[in-house]
Amino acid sequence: MKDKYGREIDYLRISITDRCNLRCIYCMPEDGICQVSHKEILTYDEIQRICSCITTLGIKKIKLTGGEPLTRKNCSTLVRMLKELPEIEKVTLTTNGMLLKEQIQELAEAGIDNINISLDTVDKAKFEKITRRKGLFKVLEGLEEALKYPNIGLKINCVPVVEEPENLVAVAKLAKEYPIHVRFIEMMPIGYGKEFLFRGESEICEILEKAYGRMTPISMRYGNGPCHYYEISGFLGKIGFISAMTHKFCDQCNRVRMTAEGYLKACLQYQTGISLKDLIRNGCTDEELTQAMKKVIWEKPVGHHFTSGNIEEDEMKLMSQIGG
Repeated sequence: MKDKYGREIDYLRISITDRCNLRCIYCMPEDGICQVSHKEILTYDEIQRICSCITTLGIKKIKLTGGEPLTRKNCSTLVRMLKELPEIEKVTLTTNGMLLKEQIQELAEAGIDNINISLDTVDKAKFEKITRRKGLFKVLEGLEEALKYPNIGLKINCVPVVEEPENLVAVAKLAKEYPIHVRFIEMMPIGYGKEFLFRGESEICEILEKAYGRMTPISMRYGNGPCHYYEISGFLGKIGFISAMTHKFCDQCNRVRMTAEGYLKACLQYQTGISLKDLIRNGCTDEELTQAMKKVIWEKPVGHHFTSGNIEEDEMKLMSQIGG
């Protein structure tokens, strides 16, 4: 299906929980958030029904997010349920990696295609400052364990919140030493992210080129989203950038999002959308459910306006509540 601006929408990001075992400074307050009760979270059967219906509109790829998705029990069960849908080409997962070592085998057996690990630093002290928790070793162990499954594509997502250039160089080094792609994501002014200045792509490229040599842009795509990549001689993986601020890519956006409470959103920045949970629990038919999702997709906004100030429809929830 295409929206009214002609963009083909084939990618659904699903938050399966608002809970997280970290407290990253740009994402959540130190004492956490008021969590949604379990009865208000979509069940796995409800998620599978929604996905079965939305595939008739052309959705082919699904990303599971949170909060931290691996804090929800039996996440691999949902992966398996979604992989059973014949129209779904890929099911992927974004995680902070804290529980990955324990769950990677089950995820692999369920058929997970790709895993993105959020990691902003490989320095223990900086990790604890950013996340307000201990456990960098758990993330690195999870990465090492995941590397034992070559059929699963691995990526690192780094929000460059640490000021020291050496931190970016150290994170990028993971792509030199391992067959994984390291992507740098510009800070977006949503929730606590509004309190931080974003670091632009050109600045990061300059830092990395001083350390590792020339970065050559490549046209190859390595995922479902708008990331573009560079290669560096001697690196096993690629360096990528998701630059929503300096390289606005709304004209290429192919996604919609669903919160853990079942609210379907067409754009990260806007509150507008529809509660699929309410429709389902009020006894809607599959046709009614599909038509409601079709309307949200068709009315997808033309783009974000992060650089031009607030409007009344701005999303007020935190990234952990939306599904980052």
